[in-house]
Amino acid sequence: MHMADALISPQVGATMWVITATAIAGCARKVKSTHDDRLIPMMGVLGAFIFTAQMINFSIPATGSSGHLGGGLLLAILLGPYAAFLVIASILTVQALFFADGGIMALGCNIFNLGFCPAFIAFPLLYQTIAGENRIGARAWIAALAAAILGLQLGAFGVVVETQLSSISELPFRSFILIMQPIHLAIGIVEGVTTATIIAFVARARPETLYLSSAGIGKRRNQHLLLTGWLIASVILGGVASWFASTHPDGLEWAISKVSHQNELQGSHDGKPELFAQVQSKTAILPDYSFPPHTGNPPPEPTSTNPAHWPNINAGKSFSGIVGGFLTLALVLLVGLALKSRQK
Repeated sequence: MHMADALISPQVGATMWVITATAIAGCARKVKSTHDDRLIPMMGVLGAFIFTAQMINFSIPATGSSGHLGGGLLLAILLGPYAAFLVIASILTVQALFFADGGIMALGCNIFNLGFCPAFIAFPLLYQTIAGENRIGARAWIAALAAAILGLQLGAFGVVVETQLSSISELPFRSFILIMQPIHLAIGIVEGVTTATIIAFVARARPETLYLSSAGIGKRRNQHLLLTGWLIASVILGGVASWFASTHPDGLEWAISKVSHQNELQGSHDGKPELFAQVQSKTAILPDYSFPPHTGNPPPEPTSTNPAHWPNINAGKSFSGIVGGFLTLALVLLVGLALKSRQK
């Protein structure tokens, strides 16, 4: 659900940038007020984990589409909504700048849709209300499933609304929303089950991780073991599991192709966003999570059945997963150091 710049107008993009930047500033003040130095490292390693988890697209049966974990709800449960929003913002910034995943002009939209909706709407309204203090059992599973579905539905609806307000693409509102909502319902179910599974495991194995946003934060033990565990999981996801990601288009790309009957949508900006495209072409060191092609030698399609292509494709994915996880970790730690410095 990473929007490209071709979907939105500069006016909508700038408006969402302002809204998102304001939310980031507010979350930064809240995180700074926790006075807990141990929160920042956990934000960093969880950011790396979610970055690598988002690389693993899973197929949606009978559709030819795929989806991936958004991670906003999971982060909100583990870190609280304010820290979760900062982490999601960091992940999406790294993806846009270094991997050309989502547009730079559309970054404000993407952070809001994938971060604000699950962290500040789905998490407090459904997850906390239904689950209460439970992290294991039927109530926790129902809460995770309901909150994940709501977060994805709101995010998908946000994409449709932002696209329609931009009025630069020929995507009829009714057709677009009738395709977007059902496919993201399916993705939301998978995200809910995945989130509930991870939380149930953590609640049994390392319950102190769940106290990050509670009064029991001081009860956490063996912080280094926690960080190491999440980092190992990130390396496994990004370095190996990413090889098996589905090559089908994600929910947004699939919906656009169904409505417009085009693989790629070309918006009409009158040349205004060319600067963003130029910046992204220079900063994207691993576009589309693969090694950049040599001039005159385009890379094989990821769906290629030629076994000779697989090592290069998998090597690019592994390298991208590890580099992206490290960049996300570094960005979150830099944000944390800046907050700590201002606090002093």
